[in-house]
Amino acid sequence: MKNIILDVDGTLWDTTEVVAKAWNRATAEVGGTNAVITASVLKKEFGKTMDVIANNLFHDASAEKRALILKRCCECEHEDLEIHMKDLLYPDVKETIRRLSEKCSLFIVSNCQSGYIELFMEKAGIAKHIKDYECFGNTGRSKGENIKLVMERNNLDEAVYVGDTQGDCDAALFAGIPFVYAKYGFGIVESYYLAISYIKELLVLCQENEVIKGE
Repeated sequence: MKNIILDVDGTLWDTTEVVAKAWNRATAEVGGTNAVITASVLKKEFGKTMDVIANNLFHDASAEKRALILKRCCECEHEDLEIHMKDLLYPDVKETIRRLSEKCSLFIVSNCQSGYIELFMEKAGIAKHIKDYECFGNTGRSKGENIKLVMERNNLDEAVYVGDTQGDCDAALFAGIPFVYAKYGFGIVESYYLAISYIKELLVLCQENEVIKGE
């Protein structure tokens, strides 16, 4: 547990209500799709790469139009999250990150667009606690590949990945590291190394390893 790599959406915060409104505004502006975006729809899609999400949600649009819609969705999302004043973090995230950083090295890997992790860290006030981060938008690589990339460039010989979906679990498996399942998030995962019901249980995991073990 000396190196912890964290997912963002469904693990550290929930932006789906804000993002749904932003994406609906974007689709109305660009046109070319009949998609109606809701928070529940996004919870099923978040964790996938941005191109896959666009294909799933805007399947009735041409490939060229899908690219334009996705670009505008990301722009509107960033604009709305930047000015949003309500705290979107899950309970105890900021304090847990601060305390974990005193014991472990912390990293972030997400399938999000470029700039999203930076915005998250700024809004959460945790940038100084994160050693490194990477995302699909920067590299075009899968989450598993980006986990391996972060481990390689930081010379990590061991780590765990904390996420909330089966895709996160698969990414950790691909990278060859244990998966810690955030049960409070968006997805359902059948098999995992350890599970937490609240983010602050990571502190317990680091100290005493008293966390529910996966079947």
